Amino acid sequence: MNKNLKTILIVLLVCVVVGFIAFTSLLSRSISLNPEDTVGNTPGNLNNEGLFCEYDGYVYFTNPSDGFKLYKMTPSEGGIEKVFDLKVRNILAGGKYLFFYQTGGSGTAGIGTIVSSRSLLRTDLNGKNDTSLNRGNVSYSQLVGNNLYMLASDGQGNHFIKMKIDKSEEKELSQSPIVPTCAYNGSIYFTGTEDDLYLYRLDTSTDVVSQVLQHYVWNPCVDGDYIYFMDVENDYRLCRFNFMTNGGIEVLTEDRLDCFNVGNGFIYYQKNSQTEPELRCMRTDGSDNFALAQGNYKSINMTSQFVYFKQFGDDNTLYHSYLGSRDYSSFRP
Repeated sequence: MNKNLKTILIVLLVCVVVGFIAFTSLLSRSISLNPEDTVGNTPGNLNNEGLFCEYDGYVYFTNPSDGFKLYKMTPSEGGIEKVFDLKVRNILAGGKYLFFYQTGGSGTAGIGTIVSSRSLLRTDLNGKNDTSLNRGNVSYSQLVGNNLYMLASDGQGNHFIKMKIDKSEEKELSQSPIVPTCAYNGSIYFTGTEDDLYLYRLDTSTDVVSQVLQHYVWNPCVDGDYIYFMDVENDYRLCRFNFMTNGGIEVLTEDRLDCFNVGNGFIYYQKNSQTEPELRCMRTDGSDNFALAQGNYKSINMTSQFVYFKQFGDDNTLYHSYLGSRDYSSFRP
């Protein structure tokens, strides 16, 4: 074979190989789109630090036995496996990705992450290919379709931000401290923070805001046809409002609440009391109300089978209980 022809063929072969590697690398970095009805986590979990997120047959959670780093397991707490070697909160899942807020610390994160920084990250479901999306102090975030909504803050104040999951588009929607956790059917329901504490709705397709309920509410949570909320006007008792029929407000308990979560037919809430503080459980209609644990608790997270919570003043221990059970124990996976 002619020497020059042989050289040309080798060069062409090298170009083909390099081009193929570059093409496959580009494909590996491309972002798959989510279904439009995707919601990253339940509002009740996200209002309580977002320590647990159930998605596609797994529960992604912060493991108290390993510095609250990111793990996954089955809903029955089997098959426990580490996913990401840093402490996280505000866990979201949708499509092929996880999103979470890395709260700092050391570990063995990938090239895309500054290991000790605080950052909102996107990874594959196995925790690989991590990418930083926002390096601000992100208090709350939610995934709706292919957009992330987040409340971030810096030295200049609050920033309510909408961002594509591939980071191709980002815009600030408001400088008010809007909490975007309560998402349902393409809308975000939130408490007004400017002139009142009424319930408002953000249409995520148009970014248009409208008023839903002229009543002072706190920590709205959608579950079924109802929005559950703490009634600011009446000493933070727990109520619900049927936003499908615009029905009246139902009072579920006269107890003053510190926090609550709702899902799978149950409500768990912390009763505020100087003499008898309790973590209590009841059905979503307010029936069968009982005390699960004496004392002050927080960070109430729920999956399809368990409720998880922390004791106030102890951030290093998690407790768990089967939904509806009257017993609980420490959660040490």
